[in-house]
Amino acid sequence: MNSPLDAALAFHQRALDVRAQRQQLIASNIANADTPNYKARDLDFRSTLEAALKPGAGASAGALARTAAGHLGGSGGAGGAPLLYRQTVQASVDGNSVDIDVERAQFADNALRYEANLMFISGQIRGLLSAIQG
Repeated sequence: MNSPLDAALAFHQRALDVRAQRQQLIASNIANADTPNYKARDLDFRSTLEAALKPGAGASAGALARTAAGHLGGSGGAGGAPLLYRQTVQASVDGNSVDIDVERAQFADNALRYEANLMFISGQIRGLLSAIQG
């Protein structure tokens, strides 16, 4: 049974989950900036959030099937949305598609949006608290 408080904060919870996953992807891209043949990954925030908000979408909804005991567990995007490859801005000799300037800008943008989402949650909780206290 979902409480009204859970329903009020569910959207922001899912949005924060998707933002956190995107931050991890961008950090992984930055960490692999010098890895030969590494392809930069990203996710489409809107479609991933829509997939995460569908009824029944949970943390394991995007989990990949393990067909052998030696396989490592992995996942797609949150809610089962696929991970995408970032478009190459400038070709690299070693096949690496990471552009460190683009990744840094995306990292900062995503961090700013994550903080904004936290501020929205804080304001919503403050409003609920003032309604409860009268």
